[in-house]
Amino acid sequence: MLVKQQSLNNCFTLGGEIREAGTVKGKKTGNFAKSDWMDIEKQRGISVTSSVMQFDYAGKRVNILDTPGHEDFSEDTYRTLMAVDAAVMVVDSAKGIEAQTKKLFEVVKHRGIPVFTFMNKLDRDGREPLDLLEELEEVLGIASYPMNWPIGMGKAFEGLYDLYNERLELYKGDERFAKIEDGDTLFANNPFYEQAKEDIELLTEAGNEFSEEAILAGELTPVFFGSALTNFGVQTFLDTFLKFAPEPHGHKTVDGDEIDPLNKDFSGFVFKIQANMDPRHRDRIAFVRIVSGEFERGMSVNLTRTGKGAKLSNVTQFMAESRENVENAVAGDIIGVYDTGTYQVGDTLTVGKNKFEFEPLPTFTPELFMKVSAKRHETEVLPQGN
Repeated sequence: MLVKQQSLNNCFTLGGEIREAGTVKGKKTGNFAKSDWMDIEKQRGISVTSSVMQFDYAGKRVNILDTPGHEDFSEDTYRTLMAVDAAVMVVDSAKGIEAQTKKLFEVVKHRGIPVFTFMNKLDRDGREPLDLLEELEEVLGIASYPMNWPIGMGKAFEGLYDLYNERLELYKGDERFAKIEDGDTLFANNPFYEQAKEDIELLTEAGNEFSEEAILAGELTPVFFGSALTNFGVQTFLDTFLKFAPEPHGHKTVDGDEIDPLNKDFSGFVFKIQANMDPRHRDRIAFVRIVSGEFERGMSVNLTRTGKGAKLSNVTQFMAESRENVENAVAGDIIGVYDTGTYQVGDTLTVGKNKFEFEPLPTFTPELFMKVSAKRHETEVLPQGN
């Protein structure tokens, strides 16, 4: 699961990993996004490196990869997309589809993985919902199906008309949900409610049909509305996401074979290497996506690229910069292997007589070239060493 910051915080709140949700730019309060652990991320309020986190919710384990949205750090995101089974696209309802989102979506579309869309910041004034759906289809070329629909926005935001669950989700008051048949009473003479009903009627007649098969094929994106900052609509999104998101998928080898996640033999690939995650040590961690089998601490693996073996003893799982030793993990999980320079991005790990290699991760040619030279006055005399 690939997701962006603020909705990520609220997912952790629901999963019990953190106790409160705060804006990703909480520089004064110190409530930074839990996935942003580097100093530069806390200073600028953006992600510049992918973070890997896990939580259990509703009997399922969710592995979240929070990735940089800023274009300066996009290649990290491209590679990370190769390790996920589904993507969550969080769209600012005021800005709509941004240039970087379009570039990342091309990679998602190429892989054919399911995309779930969360239209964020409904607690602020933004663009018309119908315009946002139209932009999804015209700019990204993917059909959309609204799972719920906003009733007003900004200061006039009243809640969501939940088409999928057939209920109203209320933004104000003590009650969170209400029956749809009570809507006319709750929102009597409310023009935003009337507008929402008109939009829904139009979508019912002329919109796309719901299809779980199309969602899993990456051809149809379910669209949710809400406000991550106020934690509104996030639980509805997460519940529905877990219902439709796919199980861990297989991965193709360079020979064209697909390794089934139910295969009992362990296999995985390195999709990222991060240095200096622990400020107390100059460490390197190789992030490994488990494709098949089960990891057990201390097991020996083959590093296909070199033909040599390695022992996985010092292995961790993550909550941003926090980590804990892991004894076992299964297909779909992400583990961090302590690296002394042994691993490279794209490396395949196997066991036994298996020597296959997974498909290579994408690489990109440079888009910007610059010449860097030392700034020094020509007449300056450098000190001579002894």
